[in-house]
Amino acid sequence: MVRSTQRAVPRAQVSTAEMRSAFGPELEFDKPMAPLTSFRTGGTAAWFLPVRSAEAAAGAVQQARRMGLEFFLLGGGSNLLVADRGYGGLIIKMDVRGLARVDEATIECGAGEDLTALVTYAQENGLAGLEFAAGIWGTVGGAIYGNAGAYGGEIGEVVTAVTLVDREGKVMTVDRAYCGFGYRDSALKRSHEIVVSARFRLQPGDPAEIGRRVREILASRAQKHPDRLTAGCFFKNIPDPREPYGKLPAGRLLEEAGAKGLAVGGARVFERHANIIVNAGGATAADIAALAALMKEKVRERFGIELQEEVIRLGEF
Repeated sequence: MVRSTQRAVPRAQVSTAEMRSAFGPELEFDKPMAPLTSFRTGGTAAWFLPVRSAEAAAGAVQQARRMGLEFFLLGGGSNLLVADRGYGGLIIKMDVRGLARVDEATIECGAGEDLTALVTYAQENGLAGLEFAAGIWGTVGGAIYGNAGAYGGEIGEVVTAVTLVDREGKVMTVDRAYCGFGYRDSALKRSHEIVVSARFRLQPGDPAEIGRRVREILASRAQKHPDRLTAGCFFKNIPDPREPYGKLPAGRLLEEAGAKGLAVGGARVFERHANIIVNAGGATAADIAALAALMKEKVRERFGIELQEEVIRLGEF
């Protein structure tokens, strides 16, 4: 998910006819964003445009810049909290699809594919190395942008090349080093470049064994994660070489700080995992934000640690 850095042109200064002429018939107005996020809450976007190719994404970015529009790239919406007042800019929905085996150990995948689809494709083709991603919500593009990971693995470890659209609307293909992957982070968060597709270098393996590992991880996730409206873990774990996988779980700190049982409006902390906020029914984005602030405060007071959010906020809170 990528946000432009320019200031938004007020919607009142751009007519419907101008926007339709600039972006074509697929452009939508006042698009409800709640159905497009895993929290199922938040307001509307002033404009919404799906793009299905690198060329379409580049054209949308170029046009938005020419018109001085603020824009935001939307992936699967699994790690996004949209403000109740909505977003006054243009949402560009990256919907580039496609999965292909390039050679004996390489897969190419469109940024709009679900990460689950990539994991399944790798398993079916007897390619190991993506099992850690089983059950992680969201799209491949979003996973690269945030260097998604779990169970000791990260997407940045298996990426070899990424096709991007930069802030000027130029299409380019870069290597792993260019992406500057870090813990739940990448340089793309600061360069504001858009992921179009990527290649992954994996290891040949036995499909049955890969499937066994995938099922094992899915079963572990099912015990910890809800099937309700949530973005998964809300806060990043804390780097600590003494801990398994080199991370101190934020959930452990939150549980010891007494976060379980906390609730604000329709938002509450999941009863089986203290680092997960769920929309228990009718939660607003403000409810979720207020609950997150309360959770951070408890950890700060107990441990002197400032938790960092994984979830991206869009709009004014």
